[in-house]
Amino acid sequence: MGNINAQVNTSIYGQINDELGQPISGASVFLEGTQLGAQSDFNGTYEISSVTPGSYNIIVKYLGFEPQTKFNIIVRSKGTPAYNFTLKEATQQLDEVVVSNANIISRPKETPLSTQTLSAVEIATYPGSNNDVVKVAQTLPGVSPSIGGFRNDLIIRGGAPNENVYYLDGMEIPNINHFATQGSAGGPQGLINVSFIDNVTLSTSAFNARYDNPLSGVLQFKQRNGNARNFAGNFRISASEAALTLEGPLFKKEGEKSKTTFLASVRRSYLQFLFEVIGLPIRPDYWDYQFKLNHEINEFNTLTFLGLGSIDNFTVRPLDEFDEDRQATLDQAPFIEQRTNTMGVSWRNRFKNGNGFMMTTLSNNSLKNNFTRYSDPVNEEGEVFNNDASETETKLRYELTQFYEEWKLSSGFNVQQSDYTNITADVRNNLTFDTAIDFMKYGLFANATRSFYNNRLDVSLGFRMDNDSFTTNENLLSTFSPRFSASYEFAKDWRLSGSIGRYFKLPPYTILGFRDANNELINQNVAYTQSDHLVLGLQHYFTPSSSISFEGFYKRYEDYPVSVRDRVSLANKGGGFEVLGSEPIETVGMGRAYGTELLFQQKLSNNFYGILSYTWFYSEFTGFDTDTYLPSVWDSRHLISFVGGYKLKRNWEVSSRYRFAGRTPFLPTDLDATLENYPEVILDYSRLGAEKLNIFSQLDIRIDKKWNFEKFALNFFFEVQNILFQDIPSPTEYGLNRDTMGVVVQPESLITIESDFGSPIPGFGIVFDF
Repeated sequence: MGNINAQVNTSIYGQINDELGQPISGASVFLEGTQLGAQSDFNGTYEISSVTPGSYNIIVKYLGFEPQTKFNIIVRSKGTPAYNFTLKEATQQLDEVVVSNANIISRPKETPLSTQTLSAVEIATYPGSNNDVVKVAQTLPGVSPSIGGFRNDLIIRGGAPNENVYYLDGMEIPNINHFATQGSAGGPQGLINVSFIDNVTLSTSAFNARYDNPLSGVLQFKQRNGNARNFAGNFRISASEAALTLEGPLFKKEGEKSKTTFLASVRRSYLQFLFEVIGLPIRPDYWDYQFKLNHEINEFNTLTFLGLGSIDNFTVRPLDEFDEDRQATLDQAPFIEQRTNTMGVSWRNRFKNGNGFMMTTLSNNSLKNNFTRYSDPVNEEGEVFNNDASETETKLRYELTQFYEEWKLSSGFNVQQSDYTNITADVRNNLTFDTAIDFMKYGLFANATRSFYNNRLDVSLGFRMDNDSFTTNENLLSTFSPRFSASYEFAKDWRLSGSIGRYFKLPPYTILGFRDANNELINQNVAYTQSDHLVLGLQHYFTPSSSISFEGFYKRYEDYPVSVRDRVSLANKGGGFEVLGSEPIETVGMGRAYGTELLFQQKLSNNFYGILSYTWFYSEFTGFDTDTYLPSVWDSRHLISFVGGYKLKRNWEVSSRYRFAGRTPFLPTDLDATLENYPEVILDYSRLGAEKLNIFSQLDIRIDKKWNFEKFALNFFFEVQNILFQDIPSPTEYGLNRDTMGVVVQPESLITIESDFGSPIPGFGIVFDF
């Protein structure tokens, strides 16, 4: 096997364009640390031949443009994607271009701080992620682990899980997880296929004006195009699922690249079979699909068709043998039937006069969610709660980007038709309602960016305004949200950055469409949630590929939704299997989250790469008493995360991930109310902040080995989550007191359920590229 592997060489190819999409001819492309390189041709394409499979940094240089590096690319005998570059024009004089900074870590000028970008390779090799793109994002600076550490809630700098927005190639996708919490976005498993990803960028402040509705984060997924030369694909199998991805050209002539490419995948879970074998009563079952079709009409126009969807079913089965822990899980588990679907088409038009481009996107997304709890889940009898809801959005987005001398100007608008229906039966609150609402949402934005003093000072300022035809308290002027950012290189390899901005979010449909016992839409007068951000940061480059940064941040919230029933901010909800916001609320709450963040980043250099960060923060929100701030259930105060790896010889790689969170407040169980309403677990919101979980500390390791053959490439990995046997903190769980046969002891009472959350979890995966 080793001899065959040593004889295989391959090639790397890709496209080099400027920011407008114009091909760049004559650019130099080379693999760092080797003698291998090439120049781009008249069409901007390049190809480097005789490349030995392995890991490289690939660098592009062209006079008059800023050099650019893609770090840690993996070259395989089969399945190596195209590595494309978009170069930015340099503002220095041609003889002042600094070649030594060819691979410097950079950030967008519009978002000069609070931003991290991960490549497809970094995502695919993350320990403990099982190729889950969203789980990888949880390890980025300032992101807290979910309670118990197993869900994909993105809790950013003390904000709630529903304060983020998600974009796939510029198209908004409201749901990125299987079994998603309606009204929020978290779930146990992401549905984005890592084989589609070119890179993922998380912004935790200084949001670009083109994005509506973010309060804490914008997560952008950039997908690659399918193979324009040959048919290819991969089959991936792991401990929980199997996925098939296919790609290639359409309508291709012999010896040419196709102008039309496709990329498509389907993925199937088999957790339900594994849980049956080990005797667990829950049966999570899911499918998902994803596709991208890209067609170049001509050198100025491109059409892209995107699709993403899932089919989720969560059910239970009776136990073969009684066990207290598993019986409580069986009693309290919900039944979930969920369908998500997002499809859209984007048209990118590059202007023939060379001064800009426009992007028009038309998309439709839907969520169907049937969430049910039964008093007798085995027989599916005694319905105590049912939420049968449907959300549908049709969106038109238009963005115009123009370049005037040294200015980059962006503007655009979005129009959205929203339809929401919900039939809810809530026994505990003696409420049944059937609601249907539809309305328009619209917004507009503008942004200007320019560099001064030979690119040492970058300045960006913009605004956006949003409104809708449903709520009664807002207009375009009341949601005017200005933002300003600047970054100044005051000394060699030192940069000071700052940003200030105001952001608004429309409350979720579960809030807007809620009706009371009189069938009244009592939440129609809600206000948009407002969040003001102030961030100041200092960054230093030790080498072009390593840097350290220190940031201080402050977020201030107004008009936050507060639960009328529980007298608590909805910022403390949405992190579990539930329906968030379907209740009476008032937008009167306040909040604040503030702290500091230290980050060290090392891109691939001398076979090592890694990110180490520490975040110290406070997260506090009020209820109806706006003078009393209480710590939120995300207020762990301390976050530490580390992800790193080392490339060994013969295509071996060892990587690790460590996460730490301080003691986090949790909501204790109201034992009397829970016993009365069992199997529903009722939390005691009056004791928010009175008790805290123990610290969260988890180390995961992973070992990868790659083989390359003439016809295919193979990647095998083995990983262990929580290898140090640390207890993973979670709130105390309760179940009905039963005898050894599983019969409920009379009179009914609750007992504490002892659960083991400290065992290591092994996993493996095989990726077969052809």
